[in-house]
Amino acid sequence: MREVAPCDRQARMSETYDPPQTPLDVLHEDAQLIVVNKPSGLLSVPGRGAHLADCLLARVQAAFPQALLVHRLDRDTSGVMVFAQTPHAQRHLGLQFEKRQTRKTYVARVWGRLEPKTGTVDLPLIVDWPNRPRQMVCHETGKPAVTEWRVQRYENGTTRVRLSPRTGRSHQLRVHMQALGHPILGDPFYAEGAARDFPRLMLHSEELRLKHPDGGISMKFRADAEF
Repeated sequence: MREVAPCDRQARMSETYDPPQTPLDVLHEDAQLIVVNKPSGLLSVPGRGAHLADCLLARVQAAFPQALLVHRLDRDTSGVMVFAQTPHAQRHLGLQFEKRQTRKTYVARVWGRLEPKTGTVDLPLIVDWPNRPRQMVCHETGKPAVTEWRVQRYENGTTRVRLSPRTGRSHQLRVHMQALGHPILGDPFYAEGAARDFPRLMLHSEELRLKHPDGGISMKFRADAEF
């Protein structure tokens, strides 16, 4: 088993939750779907305690009371998220995610010069229980996790890269980039030193492709990264 570097879990848990108060950014709405652009720093769902009640789900339901959760993004990850408008749509979309029938593309900025310009990370992941919610690579008991990457450009000692996860493990992209020696900039769990000293996690869910619950037509939703 290969473990990632230990984290300051106590410091992380004591952080003040101060989510951005930006207006809800709706990318698409119809009778079955609501697609929004989630800001970095906002929880997808409420945490434990009243101070963690503000989340994207609550904000979406304030505008669309019937909205139902389908999937999540990490608090510090921004980008495309889809919500269901009906129980049928929630089941249909949930099965697509479960069966890996959706296609997700992320953009990230990582530390250093990532080479070669394309490649695949195939490293199994498991929760790092003493330091959860951190994950770690474990070849003995980890669950399969595969990420494809394609470099977009190099800039000032960092790399802008497009990431395509073929599995959906927790923190998958963050751990896989760290395992390559190129942690995502601003990552409070897996980056260290200068790589960590950024105002936000430089990870954005840029594009989501799925089949519409009503008729099965293929749809693509996109929100450009702001970094």
